[in-house]
Amino acid sequence: MSRIGKLPVAIPEKVSAKIDGSTIEITGPKGTIAKTFHKSVQIEESEGQIKVSPGDSTRFANAMYGTARSIINGMVKGVTEGFSKDLEINGVGFQAVLKGKVLNLKLGYSHDINYDVPEGITIALDGTTKLKVSGIDKQVVGQVAASIKSFYPVEPYKGKGVHIVGEFIRRKEGKSVA
Repeated sequence: MSRIGKLPVAIPEKVSAKIDGSTIEITGPKGTIAKTFHKSVQIEESEGQIKVSPGDSTRFANAMYGTARSIINGMVKGVTEGFSKDLEINGVGFQAVLKGKVLNLKLGYSHDINYDVPEGITIALDGTTKLKVSGIDKQVVGQVAASIKSFYPVEPYKGKGVHIVGEFIRRKEGKSVA
């Protein structure tokens, strides 16, 4: 039995949930998110709470209902507070410029990188080297941050590149003269 899966998800006042079989739609002040889960997970709403339970007694159902509960909790948090990730760009001449829904990155290559910002995601720039990716879907916010980071991950010797703030970066010592 999942310890997290047994806990109910509280629905705040400004949030409404609509359950249709294994599909759940959460609407709140920041927007609407809908997800469909595997049929081996049962989702029920009662008394301002969402309860998730395994639909059958298979090992897969027991594994999935804790995951489903965690995703639903993230959906509720997303429509009330939202999610964000901060990124930082380090390097001489490295910068980011936002042109409408296109993020233009200058990362030391012979060409600029143009990244189309997906629907539901907002990118705010603080200067030219600090970005804040925010949205209501936790998975999409993380994927966008990882995609931007993948254009030039931090290299371990000088620390140049794009990194997510709070992430550990292993630094290496350069060659030493004997």
